[in-house]
Amino acid sequence: MRFLSIALVALLALSGCGPEPKWASDEAVSRASYRAPGNASITLYTMVSNSSGAGGHTSLMVNGSERVLYDPAGSWLHPLAPERNDLHYGFTEWMQSFYIDYHARTTYHVVEQTIDVPLEVANAAIASLRQQGPAPKAHCSRFTSTALSRVPGFGSIGPTWYPVKLMEKFAKLPGVQTRKIFDDDPDYNRVMLEAGIVPVPATPFTAAN
Repeated sequence: MRFLSIALVALLALSGCGPEPKWASDEAVSRASYRAPGNASITLYTMVSNSSGAGGHTSLMVNGSERVLYDPAGSWLHPLAPERNDLHYGFTEWMQSFYIDYHARTTYHVVEQTIDVPLEVANAAIASLRQQGPAPKAHCSRFTSTALSRVPGFGSIGPTWYPVKLMEKFAKLPGVQTRKIFDDDPDYNRVMLEAGIVPVPATPFTAAN
């Protein structure tokens, strides 16, 4: 029970956001829409404590007919990445770099797992994320894993409450490419967002598995 309590506290500390429905306008979403070059793909992000190895947060990036980020119960935001119920549109390479830099810090590193999929599977994933909706605090992995489980080829994932458990399940899928991203940024990025300061993303130190 003590371990479970510690894990939940860590999860809440990093996610820092409750079930707050947000619905950007059609105009904002249409203006931001972005299709990344390269293959359609699904990328799982897991924020892992550098001290304990416990998972702190889960999110999912999907590159289909457009590229989006599902950041359930997450604290990251950007005015050029409009949000509809935890689903951020206009997730360009710059946004991706900013997002990773925001989470990679002295206290947490980021595990990025990417798998190429057919375009129709990526679009099915986006549809499932739209269906899933906004997550309450500490529900990031449960909402992400539930949405993934509805996507063709990802049924083996199954629902889970724990970021590291989801990361381990995702790693068993065929063709997954993994990298770990570390940075020595101090743990102040969330304060910068709350103050309305949008930093230019640094280039974090990256170590591939």
